[in-house]
Amino acid sequence: MVDVKIRTLLTLSEMGSYTKTAEALSLTQPAVSHHIKLLEEEFGIHIFVKGKHTLKPTAAGEILINYARRAMALSNGVRQAIEDCQRQIHSLRLGITPTASDIVVPQVLAAYCSDHSEISIQILRDSIKNIDSMLAFYELDFAIVDGMIRRDGFSSMLLGTDYLGLVVSPRHPFARRMSVRLDEIQQENMVMRPKGAETRRMFESYVISNGYLPRDFHVSMELDSVSNIKEIVMADLGISVLSHNVCLDELKRGQLVIVPIENCQMVRSINLIYPDDFSAPAVLQDIRRKYEEHFN
Repeated sequence: MVDVKIRTLLTLSEMGSYTKTAEALSLTQPAVSHHIKLLEEEFGIHIFVKGKHTLKPTAAGEILINYARRAMALSNGVRQAIEDCQRQIHSLRLGITPTASDIVVPQVLAAYCSDHSEISIQILRDSIKNIDSMLAFYELDFAIVDGMIRRDGFSSMLLGTDYLGLVVSPRHPFARRMSVRLDEIQQENMVMRPKGAETRRMFESYVISNGYLPRDFHVSMELDSVSNIKEIVMADLGISVLSHNVCLDELKRGQLVIVPIENCQMVRSINLIYPDDFSAPAVLQDIRRKYEEHFN
């Protein structure tokens, strides 16, 4: 359904290079240039300008690319819906944040799919910012995030709540403490989620509200993988701030200890985000029930 020129446009937007785009699409470079020229003539705009190291879209080009993303997502959706009809299944595309992914959400979804053979769920793990964008462009059907996405035309369903705590190895001196002060944490090597991650944002907001700056704390390493962070903390090579639910197994086995930070309440929600016209509302209710069964 989507014109080949649209595929070329989106690939060039992603690659930032005519040469790389030609290789990715198995086209000649003149063919790629011709597709872009035809689009520019059709809409009467310049789509790209040369940046220092890569092509950059113009303001008008950015608008065209955004609509092209929607067109591509809708085209892919139509093809998937027809294939689903023929196979008598219902495929869904789910976006999930890294922390939500580590709070046994994939296991919950696997249990749901095991009970509903007619449902197939494709999971894409990404940041909340990118998930928000993909929801807007119809590239996802729904999302499960730690935190909240507020967007016109979308609703949310609370799956559960969780809290953040200071996570240390059982061998760390903090492990025997009832609580720890912020000034004591300043002296430690911290292994944290990247800037922009909900966990990091909540900790830094708490730090600032108590008169400190994020740079006052020694973050020796940033990792997107919660599993890798836990492994480093278990080896007593640093401390971190993580979700309690993410650490449940390690806490039960005595491999990690969560220590409260004085006067600190970092509570956050796990939410299911979906468009108001979501095609299978019963699926969302069933997923919520599975989630509640796991934690209750």
